[in-house]
Amino acid sequence: MRLDDEGLKSRAWEDAGYQVPTFDRAAVTEKTKAEPKWLHFGAGNIFRAFQANLVQKLLNQGICDTGLVVAEGFDYDIIKMVNIPHDNLSILVTLKADHTLEKHVIGSIVESITLDSENEPEFRRINEIFVKPSLQMASFTITEKGYQLVDASGNYQCAVDLDMKNGPERPVSYIGKITSLLYARYQAGKLPIAMVSMDNCSHNGGKLQAAVMEFAEAWTKAGLTEPGFPEYLKDEGCVSFPWTMIDKITPRPDQRVETILEADGIEDVKPIITGKKTYVAPFVNAEECEYLVVEDKFPGGRMPLEKAGVIFTDRGTVEKVERMKVCTCLNPLHTALAVYGCLLGYQLISEEMKNPVLKKLVERIGYQEGLPVVTDPGILNPRKFIDEVVNLRIPNPFMPDTPQRIATDTSQKLAIRFGETIKAYLEDEKLAVEDLKMIPLVYAGWFRYLMGVDDNGEEFELSPDPMLSSICPALASLRLGEVGDAEKVLKPFMQNPALFGVDLYEAGLAELVLGYYKELAAGTGAVAATLEKYVMQ
Repeated sequence: MRLDDEGLKSRAWEDAGYQVPTFDRAAVTEKTKAEPKWLHFGAGNIFRAFQANLVQKLLNQGICDTGLVVAEGFDYDIIKMVNIPHDNLSILVTLKADHTLEKHVIGSIVESITLDSENEPEFRRINEIFVKPSLQMASFTITEKGYQLVDASGNYQCAVDLDMKNGPERPVSYIGKITSLLYARYQAGKLPIAMVSMDNCSHNGGKLQAAVMEFAEAWTKAGLTEPGFPEYLKDEGCVSFPWTMIDKITPRPDQRVETILEADGIEDVKPIITGKKTYVAPFVNAEECEYLVVEDKFPGGRMPLEKAGVIFTDRGTVEKVERMKVCTCLNPLHTALAVYGCLLGYQLISEEMKNPVLKKLVERIGYQEGLPVVTDPGILNPRKFIDEVVNLRIPNPFMPDTPQRIATDTSQKLAIRFGETIKAYLEDEKLAVEDLKMIPLVYAGWFRYLMGVDDNGEEFELSPDPMLSSICPALASLRLGEVGDAEKVLKPFMQNPALFGVDLYEAGLAELVLGYYKELAAGTGAVAATLEKYVMQ
């Protein structure tokens, strides 16, 4: 069984339990190339598992007659080594919590292009698409870093600096290329379009808009573009930057899934590690749960994606859904498991949920401490969302997510994922901040984690974090079994609202965090013992 147009003609796919496209792919390809409606930037796993599957559902039902064009602007090898050799087909393997699989061949992607301004034919083709009056939406899954224009020192990145000076003709930075495409659309008659970030970051549409506007205003000020260009971008009747909330876990290709596909008789499914260290394969493995909430602001119209499960609403509701997820119902639970999973030697998040103490820890953080102050968006039920996270999503044995990966950048996450709950308790006269017991236990656990020594006394590698270079030297004097000077060392950090969302001394939680830390660091086995003592009481 070959994953290409010719191979898909074989009945063997359906005999092996694969759901294949039921629409006329050749007709859809022809229609899409002539009248594209949706261009997506970012050809990674989340796009192939989520957005491409949404369009496939509509195509299979006959609700729409155009597919997707995808452009990759970071790792061109994805297009060259995976998409093109397989005629833009891919396999979606949905990993269910009941240990069953669903296998789909996704055929909604009909054209793949590299966003490479050095490749004249490719860049010309993207420009052709971008000035089509039929184009309604350009969407993005390029990660939060894709919208950043400056480096760690606050200066423009080299490519951005070049683009700012040279204008829209031959841009080399990602956002420079996007702004150049928008300028072409402006010149083609101020055509309407929605620029839809679907990246998993706060206020994603605002981040995209700010980056684009910085380019547009700099170019116009320098006389490199027409004076009306920034105003076109600011006019929501022409260009919109909707906010979205996306939630779907799509880990890197899993060897167990690869083995299943090979046993089915599929050729050439081995993952590839590109020159830019992207793990990609002709298949994507993903959880079945998925949410995409979108601000309904599309000046040129849009596909009826609500018929495929997308929720369209207003910006305020999108923000509430995001806060519900990030501050209460998912992200805090993941971070708690990440910190303690590393300390207790776990390699999979799903395995942690078999530990009754860790399971109880996240249940108490979510249901007991988070729900009383949760932001209820009205369109999703917070309690049901946590039910799904705790009972289906995190314990899913097919999801090969690790505490080590989730522990990445923890210093950047604590203030939002836990600090917002603390603030809400402080502001609510009916609630007492001293009733928070598990969130301080996570804060203390993070201090213990930064020691880089697990509960057996064995050293482990800390996950990447931008604050390690400043925090670790300051905590270097902390030793397992030596807690006498702990407050002197930890106090400056506990007083830092940028880390924890509040000054823990002013909030009345510093003593509790310090006490927990001393017990966690008392010696080998102390982490497990301390969790048992306080979580299960």
